[in-house]
Amino acid sequence: MSDVAAIEKFVNQFKELKSEIAKVIIGQDEVVTQILISIFSGGHSLLIGVPGLAKTLMVNTISQALGLDFKRIQFTPDLMPSDILGSEILDEDRQFKFIKGPIFSNIILADEINRTPPKTQAALLEAMQERAVTVAGHHYKLDLPYFVLATQNPIEQEGTYPLPEAQLDRFMFAINLEYPTFQEEVEVVKATTSNKKVEVKALFSSKEILGFQQLIRKIPVADNVIEYAVAMVGKTRPNGNNTPEIVKNYIDWGAGPRASQNLVLAAKTHAAINGKFSPDIEDVQAVAIGILRHRIIKNYKAEAEGITEEQVIKALF
Repeated sequence: MSDVAAIEKFVNQFKELKSEIAKVIIGQDEVVTQILISIFSGGHSLLIGVPGLAKTLMVNTISQALGLDFKRIQFTPDLMPSDILGSEILDEDRQFKFIKGPIFSNIILADEINRTPPKTQAALLEAMQERAVTVAGHHYKLDLPYFVLATQNPIEQEGTYPLPEAQLDRFMFAINLEYPTFQEEVEVVKATTSNKKVEVKALFSSKEILGFQQLIRKIPVADNVIEYAVAMVGKTRPNGNNTPEIVKNYIDWGAGPRASQNLVLAAKTHAAINGKFSPDIEDVQAVAIGILRHRIIKNYKAEAEGITEEQVIKALF
């Protein structure tokens, strides 16, 4: 199949996928799109939202529609690395046998990742970065595609362990979940208080998803688009040469080179889902907020004046 035909097939399957997910998830269209862009780009996502916004249901529905295995890990202060990676036990023949933990799945929902100590957060990090885990000196490869969706509750911050910046940087997108509109909430209540059951069909296989991830990597990008993405990331650094005033005034630290890589990759996927054969500057702008939001660190002045990360990023366009 030619790349042009493959992209057309991808566009059609993506539309089907969105409508399949919409059978269960009402509204949240932008959130679902960003999660799917992240999956087809081979990245991970951090979902930030208050309880009760159907984060778990959303991930479960997406994994069903993609035909992938899904496991949920509830992060708590007493969770140990072995609880998620697995551990070695002595079997009846007095041989050590490795029992796999929940991390061995295609899609992992790391629920309330900031509730667990750094040691356990770090265990997840190797899996995210290397697509492999090391237990008792043995190296185990994870099945591909592999995707971590972590959630954070922005309200209760007592007794939490905020993710360090180096760990936040491993997430391709940070996605804010907002409350539904009045009409959407009416629809949600109607759908969830009746006895109507909705079946979600699996539309993809693991092999197809890996094929589409490879296809997206092959999409050509014009030099001016790459330069625009790199320049945008450069402008988030307060002591850069072309830094705008808003960044100098309100930002302590800017984004690193991983942000530039993720911007270009996500722009490729954004172009592909819209049937384009190469991304342009609009595609970079469309994904910029989700990719840069968690990579810039505001100073006290920004907090005091109520300046948001979104305002700073939009000023860079």
